[in-house]
Amino acid sequence: MIDLGLLAQVTGGLGDPGPQPDLLEARQMQALSLAVHIPLVCFGIAFPAMILFLEGLWLRTGDPVYKALAKRWSKVTLILFAVGVVTGTVLSFEFGLLWPNFTATFGEVFGLGFVLEGFSFFIEAIFIAIYVYGWDRLKPRLHFLCGIPVVITGVTGSLTVIAVNGWMNNPTGFDVVDGKVTNVRPWEALFNDFLAHEFVHMYIAGYLVTGFIVAGVYARAWLKGRRDRYHRIALVVPLTIAALAAPVQIVVGDWAARTVADRQPVKLAAFEGLADTKTGAEFTLGGVYVDGKLKYGIPVPKLLSLLADHDPNGEVAGLNSVPKKDQPPVNVVHFSFQLMVAIGTALAGLAVVYLFTWWRRRRLPRSKWFYRAVVAAGPLAVVALIAGWITTEVGRQPWVVYEVMRTPQAVTSADGLEVGYAFLVVLYAALGAAVVWLLRRLTRHPPQAGPEAPGDSG
Repeated sequence: MIDLGLLAQVTGGLGDPGPQPDLLEARQMQALSLAVHIPLVCFGIAFPAMILFLEGLWLRTGDPVYKALAKRWSKVTLILFAVGVVTGTVLSFEFGLLWPNFTATFGEVFGLGFVLEGFSFFIEAIFIAIYVYGWDRLKPRLHFLCGIPVVITGVTGSLTVIAVNGWMNNPTGFDVVDGKVTNVRPWEALFNDFLAHEFVHMYIAGYLVTGFIVAGVYARAWLKGRRDRYHRIALVVPLTIAALAAPVQIVVGDWAARTVADRQPVKLAAFEGLADTKTGAEFTLGGVYVDGKLKYGIPVPKLLSLLADHDPNGEVAGLNSVPKKDQPPVNVVHFSFQLMVAIGTALAGLAVVYLFTWWRRRRLPRSKWFYRAVVAAGPLAVVALIAGWITTEVGRQPWVVYEVMRTPQAVTSADGLEVGYAFLVVLYAALGAAVVWLLRRLTRHPPQAGPEAPGDSG
């Protein structure tokens, strides 16, 4: 572990941050870009594996419906990958342009993660192109093998970036001499103590978000009466994957929360609006943090201590264990955390209904309300995903690197960021419109799945 006394020298060595006329705009630009890019990361993690699973079923059974689905979904992957290239490039520029002191001071420490992400990106781009355009041009088994690097690089690319975020929450891999970062150990920084739970949490979220979004598309078609075998398989595969992921995410979330309780107790206190350190701390449903207290919520006695320490009488540090200047904005963190937990619990409940029906009756649920819930589950899963990242990132404030560098010390001193923010809004709106147009254009062409395939949307 790093001596926090020495870390203070780094912060002090940076001096006063000086004027930051557009600190809020810089934060909002970064937040907007992350909110747009993170759902695409989920598809990069999970969608290639789903496609390869379907192609594997086709190779094993010879059923043309599996091939038709895999082929169509691979085209969607190509579209989303292209959009992800744009949003990922924007994020890369934002790191340098919006947070120059952060990258200048610590770039040597965390830079390895972005180098490895770059390698993953180029390999992924090459094999996505081969995979999509190799349908019916390559031998079936060779084509399947070309999809494996896409799955692997989708995971490794996100792994290295999440490693950097884990390092920001748990900085390690460097020493401080005379107020300067030295003796850099990039591999130690990359494989920090926060990497494991952050990566697993995001990896499961990738399957959960992707599964529910794709299932929602076909649940909507199901409600419109499209109940042929093509749509049934297209619904069952992603829905089953999402349903299996949802309960697992609750367990992983507990692991993540206990790690935060141990390493970032003030962040956990912000989750719950806990002002003072307390034994047998309650978990509060709802509530608003006002004048140093959480009001209007419904407390569940000792539940927070049980969740954080697996001991109903365990001690939980409060916000007042650190000075006011070191506390995050509580209501933003608290509302985001509560929203994430509420949606995650609802999705897990929907998953249980589906899995129980399938296990007991070997069929899909028949209620229209179930399919309406599946349609809603996709957007709600994205909301929970973004709320989770708000919880993580805003909960770390006022630090951009936890207990080392404050966010105002990292931000650019340039003004006029309102223009850049407006440009981003226009750019992302145009990208969204382009994706909708391309996907609608794709659905106008019937999938080629033989005589049993539907003649319409996929």
